[in-house]
Amino acid sequence: MVKRIAACVFISGNGTNLHSIIRNSRDYNFPISVKLIISNNKNAHGLKYAKKYNIPYKSFNSSYKHKFERNCLTELKDKKIKFLCLAGFMKVLSKNFIKRFGYKIINIHPSLLPKFKGLNTHSRVLKKKEVYTGCTVHFVSEVLDSGNIILQKKILVKKNDNELSLKKRVLGAEHKLYPDAIRLMFK
Repeated sequence: MVKRIAACVFISGNGTNLHSIIRNSRDYNFPISVKLIISNNKNAHGLKYAKKYNIPYKSFNSSYKHKFERNCLTELKDKKIKFLCLAGFMKVLSKNFIKRFGYKIINIHPSLLPKFKGLNTHSRVLKKKEVYTGCTVHFVSEVLDSGNIILQKKILVKKNDNELSLKKRVLGAEHKLYPDAIRLMFK
């Protein structure tokens, strides 16, 4: 059995990647244990997974970034969190937060970074008539979607793809890639 690291997952919405991480963390050989979930959206659909799996969770208003980050850091310290996963978390963490947390922070992004950083990736992929797209798990750095890449998964863009169909297929790949990247990090 591996020594499991106390982890937190930050979410903003549906929490499907959170659910994938939680399901994988139920395997005693998975390197992390999800001990806390934080959302910047009190109505985030993904918080249902916190309730379903009896994982402590907090929701903080992110209108005031400094206060939001201070509240998060307090919770992370209280729960002795040593690893942070961003999973559909739609806010950019400050340089100060990254430094003060002091442990690894990773994120998943729905493109093959360094292409298509930021928002609206699927529509930009289609507009540029890309042959491939995919998803990337990377370390969080001070520059948006620019940290070192841990793992990527390539997806063929089909001729009949639209934004919704492409998003759905990339999201399916994300659900497999994120846990694989976490395993790889702790090998």
